[in-house]
Amino acid sequence: MISFEMPKPIVNLTSMTKMVAENMMRPVSRYFDDHEHEIPWDYINFMHDASQQLGGAMVTEEPKEKKEEEPEKKKYPPIGYQRLAHMAEMLSWGDTGLYLCSPVGLLGAAAVSATGTPEQKKRFLSRFQGDKPVFDGMAMTEPHAGSEMPSMTRTTAVLDGKEWVLNGEKIFVTAGHKALVDSEGFIVVWATIDPKAGRAGVRPFVVEAGTPGCTVTKLEHKLGIRASDTASVVLQDCRIPFENILGSAEIEEKTEKGFKGAMATFDVSRPLVAASALGIARATLEFLKEKLVEAVVSLRSGLPRSRMTNLEREVTDMEVMLRSAWLLVLKACWMMDNRKPNNLEASMAKVKAGDVVVKITQRAVELLGPLGYSKEILVEKWFRDAKINDLYEGTGQINRLIVARRILDYSRHELS
Repeated sequence: MISFEMPKPIVNLTSMTKMVAENMMRPVSRYFDDHEHEIPWDYINFMHDASQQLGGAMVTEEPKEKKEEEPEKKKYPPIGYQRLAHMAEMLSWGDTGLYLCSPVGLLGAAAVSATGTPEQKKRFLSRFQGDKPVFDGMAMTEPHAGSEMPSMTRTTAVLDGKEWVLNGEKIFVTAGHKALVDSEGFIVVWATIDPKAGRAGVRPFVVEAGTPGCTVTKLEHKLGIRASDTASVVLQDCRIPFENILGSAEIEEKTEKGFKGAMATFDVSRPLVAASALGIARATLEFLKEKLVEAVVSLRSGLPRSRMTNLEREVTDMEVMLRSAWLLVLKACWMMDNRKPNNLEASMAKVKAGDVVVKITQRAVELLGPLGYSKEILVEKWFRDAKINDLYEGTGQINRLIVARRILDYSRHELS
């Protein structure tokens, strides 16, 4: 059963991340938005040192089996992904672009955690416990296709002896430059081992920094999350060890087992993207309420809607949207922690949070008038940062399709 009481480890983590958000992120938020692609090393180094106390890569926590001789003491249920959701929300309250620079294992690590073997998890995720910050990324999108990329993958992986040879181009790789150039990190590249097999032939491969034939060719200039680099990567006769394939190299006829295994990554990452979105939404709503109070605008609560002013109803509706979306995030993460399938819940959380953050930030800009549209405060930045949460890790439209298919029990051929 889901408990609404926050476990003490999460309370402690939230307290720490709040201090980081207030003292290390908010003060430099505008600077790194204005100086796109400048790397926030002070924040990165601090988070690297702090993460070592929490075990390095944050996505790898698994419930430990109780030893028979272990003495009885107060136990908490598995909370690894719930803990990470709280961290993502609070750090994004500070600054979501800086949060995406955290060297704690994000999208690439999530792919390894979701689909890798125990040996692969140890090999790749142990890097986050080293002396230097390490970054990771996931390379899915290709220039000719957006959300339909998995069924239209042109990047190929051909087995040559004991090596895979990758050829293709990937775009919009979050933290791609940091992973491949600025650290000894890695990206997870989705490629097909058999173009004729369609989705069944798609597999994820780990490409490590310094691998010949893997080149970062471009950094995007973006609307929001400017502190986080978004790169284009070209793979030209890029050779990686056979062991760097995540999952089986065998293609099972008329199944998409390999593809579905890789897509399990999104069941991990989508609730965390949703949590990040809600951090932006909470920051915006809190600031809006502060400004309204300063302007001596009444914000009564607990009254029938008919007795509220229009502004009071709007603020109340924003609170409801924010809290209901957060409950969806907690449920999806609780299910992941307890090893329950959460494909539906992960997509529901992502859809709701993506909607909520865009609506709250947009309305805050409107209600604050010229101040909200100016760079004097951070609301206009939060508005720009918000939209990406409805786009990456599967657009709102794609996630709505997933939700509909799961609820109605339709296949992708029946509902597309």
